[in-house]
Amino acid sequence: MSHALTLMQWLSPTFPVGAFAYSHGLEQVIADGTVTDAETLQDWLEALLAHGSGRADAVLLAAAYGADTPAHVDATARAFAASAERLKETDLQGAAFCDTARKVWGIEITGLTYPVAVGTAARTMDIPLAEALPLYLHAFVSNLVSATQRALPLGQTDGQRVLAALAPTIAATARDAQVTPLDALTSTSFAADIAAMRHETLQPRIFRT
Repeated sequence: MSHALTLMQWLSPTFPVGAFAYSHGLEQVIADGTVTDAETLQDWLEALLAHGSGRADAVLLAAAYGADTPAHVDATARAFAASAERLKETDLQGAAFCDTARKVWGIEITGLTYPVAVGTAARTMDIPLAEALPLYLHAFVSNLVSATQRALPLGQTDGQRVLAALAPTIAATARDAQVTPLDALTSTSFAADIAAMRHETLQPRIFRT
């Protein structure tokens, strides 16, 4: 139970990483008219989980969990970021996570990218990787559903339907990440990566990414 409660705290919207400020490029595709409702949002998030940055984050988290030191994994995470905004997002959230984990739990981590920080902290706290991965991915898509609800007339019930529909993909991606080596890190959701790049010049906007 203590593992679950710790993970729930780390990945809660109340944990001070500022996740609410990031749309992961979704604000751009909403402006473009690509994501317009629950169905198109679900398709977009499904691609991120199965083929894109969601899957990549899960692989990075698992690699950090299995590493004696996170330096190489963190360097890989930074090099793998597809745009300046993607790097900012993982860098700033990761640094904030490290600061709080250090001050509250005494975990000696600092300045790591977000999935690497969570993976390293989970290892330090002996939290099973099989528990950390799906909850991390669920928090990832939950934040994006919340961001969409601030940018579109997407109701609370529709948002919950999207999350429920994504549960099998979250579980499958988490299982796959546990056995995927860092050398096999890939991402093929090119439209999402390009959207993140284009968001850098979007005006007006309400999200940092």
